[in-house]
Amino acid sequence: MPKKLSPETLERFATDGYIDAFPVVPAVEANDFRSQLEAYEQANGGALTGAVRFKSHLLFKWMSDLIRAPVILDAVEDVIGPNIFAWSTDWWIKEAQSQSFVSWHQDSQYWGLDTDKLVTVWVALSPSTVASGCMRVLPGSHLGPDLTHDETFHDDNMLTRGQSIQSIDESQAVNLEVPTGHATMFAFRIAHASHPNPSTDRRIGLAIRYLPPDARQVRSDADSAALVRGTDPYGYFEHEPEPACDFDPASVAYHAETMKVRQQILYQGTQWTTHRT
Repeated sequence: MPKKLSPETLERFATDGYIDAFPVVPAVEANDFRSQLEAYEQANGGALTGAVRFKSHLLFKWMSDLIRAPVILDAVEDVIGPNIFAWSTDWWIKEAQSQSFVSWHQDSQYWGLDTDKLVTVWVALSPSTVASGCMRVLPGSHLGPDLTHDETFHDDNMLTRGQSIQSIDESQAVNLEVPTGHATMFAFRIAHASHPNPSTDRRIGLAIRYLPPDARQVRSDADSAALVRGTDPYGYFEHEPEPACDFDPASVAYHAETMKVRQQILYQGTQWTTHRT
């Protein structure tokens, strides 16, 4: 029997490639996470940029705990099974009245992962609404092949390469609105995008990427992930440390090394060698 998701929800995920928002933490706790994030930003010169946007679960203790939250892992287990790695965490923050956007794309194009079971859990630390540029998905697009992408490297595009699918029927897209403290989950290959944020508040989202240990990294001989539930019978990924506190020195050093690998994976085939945003 499923631990978290109903059979109907699992059937919809298989068909459509996403599920609607579900609660993961109380709003007051999500607001506290936001306060901790913004205190860090204020102390370090402004909005998150560069490598600190990625794999932040190695830097912030509360994020390390969140990726291991049973309410999230139970839902993930229902989809990919009992052995679970958190491969990455990355921030998707659109400032108030920002022109930043995310073009239509499939994550499966650029991460070098040989699996069809990766799922993203997208957690909202502020309301993600149509008015603030919530995510849009194309239902069922995860079932087909990878679609053709153009690489634009557009300055306002939040994606590493500005990768963009040109042949999307917007009339078929669905908005995924996510209240504060809730999350949505979507499949690795689903086409998704989001518009700019013309609202007066930041749109703050944290994407957690989960995969089973039988997944393989095909763009590099080295890759790492945090084992958050079950066991790893395969040994394809180096196991990441769990920080004892915010900016645990051992985890900070590990983060620096693993980000070098991640940059090589994400920018393979381009002249870019560091994160653009």
